[in-house]
Amino acid sequence: MVKIGDISLGEFPLLLAPMEDVSDPPFRALCKQLGADVVYTEFISSEGLIRDAARSTQKLDIYENERPVGIQIFGGRLESMVEATRVVEASNPDFIDINFGCPVKKVVSKGAGAGILQDIPKMMSLTRAVVKATRLPVTVKTRLGWDDKSKYIVEVAERLQDAGIQAISIHGRTRKQMYKGEADWSLIAAVKENPRMHIPVFGNGDVDSGPKALEMKNRYGVDGIMIGRASIGNPWIFKEIKHYLHYGESLPAPDFEERVEVCKSHLMKGIKWKGERLGIVEMRRHYANYFKGFKNIKPYRLKLCQTMDLNEILETLEEMKQMEWELVARENEIA
Repeated sequence: MVKIGDISLGEFPLLLAPMEDVSDPPFRALCKQLGADVVYTEFISSEGLIRDAARSTQKLDIYENERPVGIQIFGGRLESMVEATRVVEASNPDFIDINFGCPVKKVVSKGAGAGILQDIPKMMSLTRAVVKATRLPVTVKTRLGWDDKSKYIVEVAERLQDAGIQAISIHGRTRKQMYKGEADWSLIAAVKENPRMHIPVFGNGDVDSGPKALEMKNRYGVDGIMIGRASIGNPWIFKEIKHYLHYGESLPAPDFEERVEVCKSHLMKGIKWKGERLGIVEMRRHYANYFKGFKNIKPYRLKLCQTMDLNEILETLEEMKQMEWELVARENEIA
C-alpha cells in the first residue's frame, strides 16, 4: 500500500498532475470520477496568496469528494512560501506540494519552479522551512535537473527526503528540454532504487495509455504514475490505465455520445464554480481536446466558442450527438 504520511493511496496510484488553467475543481471532479486516485490543484503563487489576490485564493477551493487532494504552491522567497503554507493549511488539503518543476520563463525568472534547480542549497532551505511551517505532509514535484549537465536528481531527491518531504513526483525531463523530446525515466528509476529512499517515488512524463503505464511500472519500479497532458480532454485515461493494469486489455475508446456528456458535465461544473459567464468562456479551451480527431467537427467547435448563450451551447452539443455515427465511423481516417 502506497502512502503519503498516513494517507493511503492504493497499491499503484494514478495522480492527476497540477496544470495551470486545467486542473481546477470541475476537471479534478471528472478525473476523480473516472479513476484518478490523487488530484492536485493548479499551482498557486505564494506571493499571490499572501497578497490575497483573488485569482490565487480561488485556487484554494477544494471539495470533500476529491480527497485525497494536494494544494500546490510555488515561489522563490522563503518568507513568502512559509506564509503561503500557513494560508494553504487553513484550507485543509490532505497535503501540500511544492512546485520545483514548472519550466515557464515568468516563473523560472523569479527563482521559482524549475528555476530553483540552479540553486540546490536554496531548494533545501525552502523545503525545510515549508515542512516546519505545517502539520500536513509536504510533497515535491520536480524535474531531472536544469539541463543535461546538471541531472542531480538522485542526490537531490535524497536530500529533499532528508529535509522532510513525504513523497516526490519527478518529470523525466530537464528544464531546458521544456516538453520536447522523450521523457527519460531511467533517472527516476535510479531515485527509486536508491537504498536510502523510503518515500514514494512517482514518475511523470509521456504516459498516455495503459500499455505505456504498465511498461513504466514494470521497467522502472515507480510507486505510481502522475498523468498530465494526456488527461486534457481525456479524463477517461485514468479508468483506461487501471483497466489495462488489472486485466491486460484496453477498454474501447469512449463513444461520441459519452464524450459529449462528459464535456457537458465539465461545462456545468465550471459554471457552478465560476459563474455562467466565466464558466462558458473558460470551457472554450477544452472543446478542441474533447473532440480532437473527429473530421468535420470544426464548424460545431466554432459554434460552441462563439456564443455566450448557454442554451445554444447545450443545443449544439445535443445536435453533435445526433452526428455520432458519421463522426465515429470516420475516426479511423484521422491522419
